Amino acid sequence: MRTVTAVRAARHTTLQVTTTAATDFLDLTETLERLVADAGLETGLVNVQTRHTTTGLLVNEGEPRLHDDFHATLARLAPLGVAYRHDDLARRPDVSPDEPRNGHAHCRALVLASSVCLNVAHGRLQLGRWQRVFLVDLDGPRPRELSVVTVGDMS
Repeated sequence: MRTVTAVRAARHTTLQVTTTAATDFLDLTETLERLVADAGLETGLVNVQTRHTTTGLLVNEGEPRLHDDFHATLARLAPLGVAYRHDDLARRPDVSPDEPRNGHAHCRALVLASSVCLNVAHGRLQLGRWQRVFLVDLDGPRPRELSVVTVGDMS
């Protein structure tokens, strides 16, 4: 079981998570629902933003075979084992020699959002029946951080 740690300051919360796979889909939905409830947000918005360039956010279904399809799609989009200019560290004097070769992850991030804004009504996220909110790590496993802001009418 993965741990999500929340550090709250007024209407801003920093979520700290650790992913467990090279490409990982971490369901944030229950954590975000808890934040809405704890904030007393009755009507408003929750904005979630990743603070990493090799991650993205996704609102979609939590069905495991669908996630297998997502993995395969991302691998076709930007495969491993292909030469990426970003990975040519000799041409990047501003990075250390142990910098990860993660050009594929940056290219995969092109198709994902770095933030999602979710409606809240009657104290609940307004997600559809099958919708879940995922952090997608494209260069894990590693610790990741998200910024969450709640805005609106508090109870």
